[in-house]
Amino acid sequence: MLCALVLIALGLAGCTADWRAPVESRGQKTVSPKPSRSVIRTDQYRVQRGDTLYAIAWQKGVDYRLVASWNGIRPPYRIYSGQVLRLKPPVASRVPPSAPAPKAKQEPRVRAASKPSARPAPSPVKKKPVTKRKLAWRWPVRGRIVSSFKAGDPLRKGIKIAGQSGKAILAAEGGKVVYSGSGLIGYGRLIIIKHNDNYLSAYGHNSKILVKEGDQVTKGKKIAEMGTANSGEPMLHFEIRRDGKPVDPERLLPRK
Repeated sequence: MLCALVLIALGLAGCTADWRAPVESRGQKTVSPKPSRSVIRTDQYRVQRGDTLYAIAWQKGVDYRLVASWNGIRPPYRIYSGQVLRLKPPVASRVPPSAPAPKAKQEPRVRAASKPSARPAPSPVKKKPVTKRKLAWRWPVRGRIVSSFKAGDPLRKGIKIAGQSGKAILAAEGGKVVYSGSGLIGYGRLIIIKHNDNYLSAYGHNSKILVKEGDQVTKGKKIAEMGTANSGEPMLHFEIRRDGKPVDPERLLPRK
């Protein structure tokens, strides 16, 4: 009997030993994930150093006034690096209409007789209508047009005028320089001039820029010198936009 008990105890001990899983120390360190940066949607843009509201709106093909209104930006349209701009109008939240409250019955009030005024009411002052100056465009440079405008074609938003390197580029109309730099891909050294609330013009592929942002320029003023396009040929890329949309410059420029 005693021998049987001993054999049973040894069998149980063996089963217990086989059930235990071995413990391994792999020496691996737990790496905490890095905080991810906020994702920018396709209808947003994160402002980078050197950006201006005019340049962003120009690159996206949107009227700068709309971008300003969608983001609550007022003139002179200052933006800062890291700011996220909305490029489409915000979606209005729909609130279900509430039932109108019942109107309380009001007792009629007795109004005191008004005394006649001693002085006659002043006549309203008529405001003079604001007359907008009509733009009279001129050619920014003389030369052969090697690429014309085509509506809807992203590669033909303006015209390309061939010439010689270093040739003077002139302002096609008077206005304020709102961009001067090389931050827009595909334009090289670029100048954007604001002529009024509706029209902007752009001059790309310059070898040298002679104006800076904020300068007031007159029509015919030398603003740059012609450079070369990506093809290596000297030319000027010229655009005119109305309310943010490209228009055919040849329809506004005088006939040669």
